[in-house]
Formats: sequence, C-alpha cells, structure tokens
Amino acid sequence: MQELYQTIFSDQMMISKKLFSDYKQLGIDEQELVVILHIHRFIQEEIFFPPPLKIAELMAIDEQKCSQLLRQLIQKDLLTIIELQSENGIVNERYSLEPLWKKLYQDKPTKNPNNQFNDNMMNIFVLFEQEFGRALSPFEIEMINVWLDEEKIEPVLIKAALRETVLMSKLNFRYIDRILREWKRKGIHTVEQARQQTKTFHAQKSNPTQSKTKRDDSVYYNWLEENE
Repeated sequence: MQELYQTIFSDQMMISKKLFSDYKQLGIDEQELVVILHIHRFIQEEIFFPPPLKIAELMAIDEQKCSQLLRQLIQKDLLTIIELQSENGIVNERYSLEPLWKKLYQDKPTKNPNNQFNDNMMNIFVLFEQEFGRALSPFEIEMINVWLDEEKIEPVLIKAALRETVLMSKLNFRYIDRILREWKRKGIHTVEQARQQTKTFHAQKSNPTQSKTKRDDSVYYNWLEENE
C-alpha cells in the first residue's frame, strides 16, 4: 500500500486552484481548459511545443479541433509562442502560458471578456484558413496576432493584403507581411489608401509601351471595388 501511495504522490501535477475557480471569468470554456492543462503538463515534462495531434490524441477531439482551440487561446491572449535560440544557433519554438498566469493573478477579471473580441478580428482567422485551404499553424496564428496586437494593423487592411496576395498568386505569409510593412512605411492606414497604392503599384509595373492600351483592371483589382 505504501508503494501505491508513493506512486500516486509522484504522479501528481502542480496546478493553480485559481485557474479552476476563475477560468470562466477569463472566457475559457471546458475544452480550452483541458488543452491548457495538457500544455502545462507537457511543459513540466520538458515537451515545450507539442503538436496539435499529440494533444488531440489525449482528448475526445480531432487534430483540426485542437488547432482551433489553440488558435482561440492565442487570440484571447492566454497562450503565446516564443522563440529560443540554442548555443549552436538553432531557433526552437515553445508554448508559454505566461499571459494566462498574468491575467489570472495580475489583471482584474472582467464579467464578459468575450465581448472584448471584435467579430471582425475573429473572422480574419477563418478567412485565412479558407484562402489557404487548411488550418493555420501556431506560428501563422502568432504572426496574425502580431499584426493585430503589436503592429496595430486594422483587420480590414490585413484582409486587403491577403486578397492582394491571392490575386497575385503569391499566397504566403511572408508576402503578406511585406505588403503590410510597405503600407505601414508609406503611412497607409485605410483601405481606400491601400486601394490607391495597389493601383499605383500595378500601373508602375505595366509596360510603358502598352500604357495607351486599355487594360481589364478587373483581373487585378477585383477586391478594390468591394465595400469593406
């Protein structure tokens, strides 16, 4: 019996009681809570970046649902991805629950935290997944959050940059980031300014010898006529 107790004791995991009492106030549902618990356990076991499939196998959900839950936690600023560089220069990614612990112990809880998230911001992740035809990786989710939270780029501008890359057949995050940085450098903060910049960009790339020939702008500017 003593051996059994020792096994039970050694198999315990330290977790905050405040997380269980306050998770609802932070806008965390039960599935998100279980994902948090698994990530916490993995980190304690020095598995710092478990793939969604590995977490999903421990739950009654599939990999796609797990990726969605991770995305929600990152967007709610309860989970983040950090990069650490090893001595040999290799960059490794890892999850961090520091934003969660900060909200839990330092920030004043709000009654309806879900109302803080604009529907337009939530839909932007869905739009990206539709255009890419797959679930976004945690790194890609983090990049979108950097645009929104750190760069303070309006969601409509990010949508405009995404549409531009689709029309240019250069659908990748690096190209989108280049567009957004260029717009920021030129002081472009509205969709209308982005429309004008895009028209100017394509006009400059066109062959001057063909400038007198009327072009079908709809091929290049479908999104420019949309109402945002």
